[in-house]
Amino acid sequence: MKSKVIPPNLPALAQIAFLPKRLTRRDALYMAACAPLVVSSASAAQTLTFKDIWLDGDAISEKAKANIGLDVEMQGYMAPPIKTEVQFFVLTKIPTAICPFCDSTAAWPEDIVLVLMRRPIRAIDYDRLVRVQGTLEFGTAVDAATGFVSRVRLKNSNYRKV
Repeated sequence: MKSKVIPPNLPALAQIAFLPKRLTRRDALYMAACAPLVVSSASAAQTLTFKDIWLDGDAISEKAKANIGLDVEMQGYMAPPIKTEVQFFVLTKIPTAICPFCDSTAAWPEDIVLVLMRRPIRAIDYDRLVRVQGTLEFGTAVDAATGFVSRVRLKNSNYRKV
């Protein structure tokens, strides 16, 4: 069977007309090999650091403002939560061994981000580096369930160990 030449710059949906009538095992393997590349490029998120968020005082950086409402990635440490299975945690720039909720003399570091998870997760060691992806949100908010006050949040998040 003679293959058809796909015109350059043809939209992806229009290229379907140029697929062979019968897919071969080779075609299926090729499509399976290419699938992760298509998915990963579609879900690419801007990477922000703690330094990228705040300027002097309470001013928000332009980079952070440009990403409000968008998916971003941040790297940091999971502060010790109140219990082992949680729907949220606090992301810190440096490892924080003491849970400020549990010790009234402890103070949160100034550069923290509240991470609201898509689903409950099990807490990990406070000194284990994690990469979090979620929708960036700014502004003072009080969580109705916990009473936790936050100024920067990543909503609908997921994480992975680094």
